[in-house]
Amino acid sequence: MKVAVLTTSYPRFAGDAAGRFVADAVERIRVRGVDVEVVSPADFEHHGIAYGAGVVGNLRRRPLLALYLPAMQRNFRRAARRASADADVVHAHWLPAGAIALSTGKPFVVQVWGTDLELARRLPLLARPILRRAAAVIAPSSALAAEAERLGARELRVIPSGVDLPERVPEPDEPPHVLYAGRLSREKGILDLVAAADGLPLVVAGDGPLREQVPQALGMLPHDELLHRYARAAVVACPSHREGFGVVCAEAMAHGRPVVAGAVGGLLDLVVDGETGVLVEPGDVAGLRSALERLLADRALRVRLGSAARERVREHFSWERVTDETLAVYRFILGTK
Repeated sequence: MKVAVLTTSYPRFAGDAAGRFVADAVERIRVRGVDVEVVSPADFEHHGIAYGAGVVGNLRRRPLLALYLPAMQRNFRRAARRASADADVVHAHWLPAGAIALSTGKPFVVQVWGTDLELARRLPLLARPILRRAAAVIAPSSALAAEAERLGARELRVIPSGVDLPERVPEPDEPPHVLYAGRLSREKGILDLVAAADGLPLVVAGDGPLREQVPQALGMLPHDELLHRYARAAVVACPSHREGFGVVCAEAMAHGRPVVAGAVGGLLDLVVDGETGVLVEPGDVAGLRSALERLLADRALRVRLGSAARERVREHFSWERVTDETLAVYRFILGTK
């Protein structure tokens, strides 16, 4: 079996965080014996539209870049047609790549991630033909799958992003502290967290448009260092107002850390309230502070929730399971077992 993977974000060098979760999935599929050829903006002229803040972020910051979109799409289409000439399946990550996959004439799967569906809600006439004609649509959470279905997707699969489970989980630092990791933006609830954690030990790893309002932020950390931060934290906060999946939440759970999370989107698939962590309503600063104070004060509760969180990741979000389910989608498209 040969699969052509089309993506608007993919690592360009060792340690590059761009599209890392796509690359991780590709490598695991290759290990299973599948011939995979990846087409990303690193393979064609994208006129500065890809990478950096991402396609959407770059266009928002520099609207004139939109003038180069037709050229980028043309270059992407040419590269995709070359790569898919002898492919059995085309796997497109994000809806824009789905439009390119449609043009190849090959059976294709679209994997949506959230930001693309946000745009699709505003431009449904452009999104519907892609989702309707896809042989399958993969979403990382039940919430995004429901959104894709409303936009016209027919053959849906919920397959999360895979998570590495560390062999051992060290004891967190003493005294205990709360960790936030991610983009410093309103939809991530970072300002709610700063208000809720006033006077509490809080470590913030991230960057973004609200950086000036979070002066203690450490900036974006290399992934290896972030993994060490999970291991040192007693509690991880993911107070998002919107979340397609929740990679930080899943990685924290894999490290046996209880998560206080916004009760939205993909976080509802990850966190079982009172069993693997605590869910709070987005924007509920008082509820967020109460949950953080309770966990910081109760080591036994943290251990119980963290252990259950780690087991939930092992059972439902391991790379082995994610890869099995992705290969099952390919076989379904090709009509094989």
